[in-house]
Amino acid sequence: MKTSIRTRGVTEGDELRPYVERRLRFAFGRFAARVDEVIVRLTDVNGPRGGDGMRCRVEARLRGLAAVVVEDRASNLRHAIDLALARAGRSVARELARRREPRRVGAGAWN
Repeated sequence: MKTSIRTRGVTEGDELRPYVERRLRFAFGRFAARVDEVIVRLTDVNGPRGGDGMRCRVEARLRGLAAVVVEDRASNLRHAIDLALARAGRSVARELARRREPRRVGAGAWN
């Protein structure tokens, strides 16, 4: 699983990259064989004005399937990262589960 972390307007320092990588391993570790690439984009939307201006966008490209894209905003960058990666992990799990289950034809349909 290839990972890429991109920032725009974020000044968190050197401890941010290891934090994001640790959270990525936690969210996608069990799917590493099925995920080709994960791109994390961190942006300070409001700049010095504050507010819910920290955005984390996660794009997980799955092998042989469509990409899963999740975005969350929070006032704290780490909180935005936690929210987005947790949602992305659940979304990837759901997408992979859909592909594993055989389609049931006529289940619940009126005959």
